[in-house]
Amino acid sequence: MDNNKSIAFVGAGYWGKNILRVLYELNALHTVCDTNNQILEEAKNNYPDLQFTSNFNEVLNNPWIKAVAIATPAITHYELSKRAILAGKDVFVEKPLALKVADGEELVELTQKHNKILMVGHLLQYHPAVNKLKEIIDSGEIGDIRYIYSNRLNIGKIRREENVLWSFAPHDISVILMLLNEEPEHVYAFGGSYVTKGIYDTTLSVMKFANGVKGHIFVSWLHPYKEQKLIVVGDKAMTVFDDLTKEKLFLYPHKVEIKEGVPSAYKSDYKVIPTDTGEPLKLELSHFLNCIETREKPKTDCTEGLKVLKVLDKLENSLEANSL
Repeated sequence: MDNNKSIAFVGAGYWGKNILRVLYELNALHTVCDTNNQILEEAKNNYPDLQFTSNFNEVLNNPWIKAVAIATPAITHYELSKRAILAGKDVFVEKPLALKVADGEELVELTQKHNKILMVGHLLQYHPAVNKLKEIIDSGEIGDIRYIYSNRLNIGKIRREENVLWSFAPHDISVILMLLNEEPEHVYAFGGSYVTKGIYDTTLSVMKFANGVKGHIFVSWLHPYKEQKLIVVGDKAMTVFDDLTKEKLFLYPHKVEIKEGVPSAYKSDYKVIPTDTGEPLKLELSHFLNCIETREKPKTDCTEGLKVLKVLDKLENSLEANSL
C-alpha cells in the first residue's frame, strides 16, 4: 500500500460521495467505511483498488491509517471524532462539529491533549470567491460594513434527523464570523416545521455584532428554486457572492448620500470581480492533507468549529422559544 494513502473515509452517502471522489483524486485514500451495504458495494464498484469495511473499529485499529475523514449524520460526529482522536488519528469531520456545546468543548480539549488535527468541513471558507470577498472587505474598498445577509434555499433533500438550521446554516455562520472577525453579541431566530413535526424546514436567524453590524441567515428546503447568495452592504459599495452563477462575485458601487438632509440613492453598474479557479472541496481537503503533513493548524480547526457550534446552539434555543 502506498504510504501516501493513509486516510480512511467514513460515510460515503449523499454528500460523502463527493468527498470520496476528491480524496481518491488526491491519491490519499486507504479505506472506505460505511454501515450501509448498498453504499459500500457501489463504492467498491467505483474504486476497486481501495480497502472497504463496515466496521469502524477496523479503521481505528489499523496502524496504516493516520487520519479519518467523517461525513456521517451530524448526530454521530462527536462520537466518531472522539473515538478517532483517542485512537491516535487526525480527523476531518463535516459540519457541524457536534450537536452539543459541551461535546464540542470536549473535542477541542482532546485534540489539544493528544496533539491531533481536528478540522471541520466549513467548505465556503475555502471557496476562492469567498476568500476574494474577504480581501475586498479588508482592503476597505466597500467601506465600513453596515449589513450582511445570506440566503441558502432549495427544494431539496428533507432530513428527519436534523433541522434546516443545523443542516444549512453552519456554512453561512462560519463565513460571516470569518468576514467580520468576531462573534455576535445577540442572536434571534424563528421558523416553521411543515413536513415533519418538530423538524424546522425554514428558519430566519438574526445576528447583532458589537461593531454595529447586523445580518440575517435565511435557510429553507421548502423553496421553489435553489438560491445560494451572500450579500455584504458597505457604506461605499455592495458585494454579492452568488455560488450558482459562473462569475460568482459581483461588486455594486451603489451609494446613499444625504444632501440638505435628504437621503438619495445613487446606482452604478455592477462589475464582475475575477476570482481564482479551483474546486472548493478539493482545496479544502488538500488543506487538510497539508495540515496532517506539516502539523499546521487548519483554517477551520475545532476551535473555529466550536465558535460556530456556540452560535448554532444559541440560535436553536431562540428558535424553540420564538417559533409557533
